[in-house]
Amino acid sequence: MEPMPNSNLNQPDQSAQASAVKPGHIALTLDEVHQLAYRVLTHHGLSAEHAQAIARVITAGERDECHSHGMYRVLSCTRTLQHGAVARDAIPVVSDRGPGVVAVDAQFGFSQLAFEVGSKVLLEKVRKTGIAALAINNCYHFSALWPEIEALVEHGVAALAMTPSHAWVAPAGGSRPVFGTNPIAFGWPRAGAQPYVFDFATSAVARGEIELYRRSGRTLPKGWGVDAKGSPSIDAATVLDQGAMLTFGGYKGSALSTMIELLAGPLIGDMTSAESLRIDDGAGASPRHGEIVIALDPRFFSAGNFIEDRQRAEKLFESITGQGARLPSQRRFAARSRSLANGYVQIPEALLRDVQQLLG
Repeated sequence: MEPMPNSNLNQPDQSAQASAVKPGHIALTLDEVHQLAYRVLTHHGLSAEHAQAIARVITAGERDECHSHGMYRVLSCTRTLQHGAVARDAIPVVSDRGPGVVAVDAQFGFSQLAFEVGSKVLLEKVRKTGIAALAINNCYHFSALWPEIEALVEHGVAALAMTPSHAWVAPAGGSRPVFGTNPIAFGWPRAGAQPYVFDFATSAVARGEIELYRRSGRTLPKGWGVDAKGSPSIDAATVLDQGAMLTFGGYKGSALSTMIELLAGPLIGDMTSAESLRIDDGAGASPRHGEIVIALDPRFFSAGNFIEDRQRAEKLFESITGQGARLPSQRRFAARSRSLANGYVQIPEALLRDVQQLLG
């Protein structure tokens, strides 16, 4: 299975002048985004197979206007490669752990290729058992989880994914980092409509978002982070370099983050966010840890009423959108349509310059 085949990343044959480019930005086609990411990654020694897998998710991020997980991530991937810990040509190793469990040892490579390999087996298992889990171990992870979720739900299964990161986030009531940003994502397949997908960090915001605030010199919204003494801070550099990020929703986000640490850490024999940060030892590389992905086939759970239950789910969605509320990912899907219609995306000039310099 190809989670995001290149054909999905190609733009229609329309003029790149379909809409005005914002000041300080450069228009690139999606193919150009993919090619640039691929060139930089292979220039720094990453194997072609790994580079293709990563370039696909970076391009998808730009396509969907998820800028903190788009071209910007080429910088962190390259920094991780320069760090030397990530295996540039790692070949993921699949282990069959039982009727409903498959594990993939990423062999200290990036997680994208390990997911592509493991998800094929995961789908085979869920078709037989109704519920199956994929554990990815010993991987370097930098991306959003929604590309993986979308790759599964397009096969008609519901899916849940979660992973820790580096310990950057303080628990509710605390001041010292313990958790990672610890994202969790879920997807539900829909006939004739975009899937229901949410993907969010259990921190108040993704760390990449705060890094983008620092790059642009903007002050942070309140509630995103604290300084070294645990006092609220709206300075991005202070939060990133001296203090800590905060969970969303106070104790509720803190509890969810703890759950993710356990399920994607000790449960699958991998590291917590604190252990990942300790191994990094200040290098600034991508987090190294594990990931757990759970797939559920609705046909096994519907007791023979699959069509009726699918209609019941649609009524739920209609009860949300019917009153003017928005489903998660609707903005992202709208951005996707916009990017495909325009035939290009807009990259900040400063970011593009930084990425191109990596080819020097």
